[in-house]
Amino acid sequence: MRILIDTNRIIAALIKKGTSRSILLDENFKFVTPDYTITEIEKHKEELKKKTKLSDKEFKILLALIFEHIEIIPKSEYDDFMNSCKDLISDPDDVPHLAACIASKAYGIWAHDPIFKEQQKVKVLTNIDMLKISGKARNPV
Repeated sequence: MRILIDTNRIIAALIKKGTSRSILLDENFKFVTPDYTITEIEKHKEELKKKTKLSDKEFKILLALIFEHIEIIPKSEYDDFMNSCKDLISDPDDVPHLAACIASKAYGIWAHDPIFKEQQKVKVLTNIDMLKISGKARNPV
């Protein structure tokens, strides 16, 4: 199943070996993200290295391992959708993700950012939704 992954989910997977990383490594999903995600991660690289307590080399290795599971969508493939998406959500930094999701015909966006819920064009999936889809959600006791 093709899912667009928001930058913050990638960052969560970088920072902590937890649910986001587990979902990201799940073979049931094919993750995609716009090339803009690389720009966002680079912008916060030093802050992320401090949070992860990783050296520059270790950070690069972890980032490369994570991106082995994510297809990067070049702007040329989603650029035609950018203008129409600008009117759908209020955060300009999230427009490339929405446009790439539509362009790639992904099932939805895996994000916890409430900005994505401002629109009705694509499904917004949380960790819980992803776990349910994969069949790995815990049943309430």
